[in-house]
Amino acid sequence: MKNGIMQVLGKLLIEHGLTIAFAESATAGWLCSEFSLIDNAGKFLKGGIACYDAELKKSLLGVDEKLINQFTPESMEVTKAITLGLPALIPADIHIGVTGLACPGGSETPEKPVGTMFIYGCKDKELIFSRRLNFSGDRKEIVSGTVESCAELLHEYLLSIPKPDEYE
Repeated sequence: MKNGIMQVLGKLLIEHGLTIAFAESATAGWLCSEFSLIDNAGKFLKGGIACYDAELKKSLLGVDEKLINQFTPESMEVTKAITLGLPALIPADIHIGVTGLACPGGSETPEKPVGTMFIYGCKDKELIFSRRLNFSGDRKEIVSGTVESCAELLHEYLLSIPKPDEYE
């Protein structure tokens, strides 16, 4: 992971007075771990939940079983649902959810092969970014690419909002 962008994200989150939390399936806590290594992480990182198993998505984050059955645990619809279920457990300004297929054995199909990953981010339950991405490589490369892409999406978002001193 490029440490430079992570440090910039930390500074931007602090500058804007924003906090962040994660619901992670395929990345299993890697995002939260990366954010914990940023200087002054305690000023913005609230925490994360690794919800690798579909049962946790349902029992912990309130995802409807019908949604999982209709779209599969590795889908944008379920990624949105875990993200929107997270504020009840971890209050924060920004919530990010990730699901996907980092290895065989999930819901992969020719239309959704291994390497398909979903990222959903919201601020105050309003969408700030949403992406379906496709990676190649082994599990570690797929997860690493997803974490980097998430960091880039968050970076774009944070740069798009006015800095607190710009309000005056």
